Amino acid sequence: MTPFPVLLSIPHGGDQIPPELNDFVVISEHDMLADSDAYTREIYGIQDDVAFLVETSIARVFVDLNRDATDLPPANPDGIVKSQSCHGVQVYRQEIWHNQPLVNTLLEKYYHPYHRKIQSILAQNNTLELMLDCHSMEAIGPVVGPDPGVERPAICLGSRHGQSCSPAMIKHMARAICRAFGLKKERVAIDQPFAGGYITRCYGNNPLPCIQIELNRGLYLEPGWLDRQTIQINPQIIAELRYKFREALALFFA
Repeated sequence: MTPFPVLLSIPHGGDQIPPELNDFVVISEHDMLADSDAYTREIYGIQDDVAFLVETSIARVFVDLNRDATDLPPANPDGIVKSQSCHGVQVYRQEIWHNQPLVNTLLEKYYHPYHRKIQSILAQNNTLELMLDCHSMEAIGPVVGPDPGVERPAICLGSRHGQSCSPAMIKHMARAICRAFGLKKERVAIDQPFAGGYITRCYGNNPLPCIQIELNRGLYLEPGWLDRQTIQINPQIIAELRYKFREALALFFA
């Protein structure tokens, strides 16, 4: 089968601590999970079915690849290197902010290579038709979110309000997702609560149309699927969601 002409970016699916940070980290494994796009590499990772896939093993609470390169600590606690998680949990011992060479190392080793890889793919391939920036979102908006305390849709598609792709394209994707996931139209939102982050803004229509996709974690990080003591998930639900995601792409490109 010919791969779908799409580039998948999965910037927040990692779960590893950069070894350079071992002496500074104070956040717990459970709080790391709560801040990450848990299992998105497994759900969206259909590398055999797409032209290109870019991902990372590093957890977003340590190096957030979906931020502008100038969004540096400690001015923004939710920048590339975070001082606190999305739930307000401290990430590091305070002395890390006096170690600018360490911050520079994180940028050079993890942040810039991710974006250079995307840029290289976009520059060298003229057969691609779409880029998808793949994420998950909490079922209820967290403290630092755009919608704290608000119940969220099953899936949110972001187009930067028509700037990263055409309204027709994102509506077509919404229809494909509704069919593949068996969702009613109102459960797939467009540009609410997320219109697309830095990656969608930076690469959308530059040169490819780009859509940010946010999958509600309530669809899989729930009792019955996830053991919160061991942080282990039933692989059946991941396999089902991965299959539905692939089916959505098949319908989109049909």
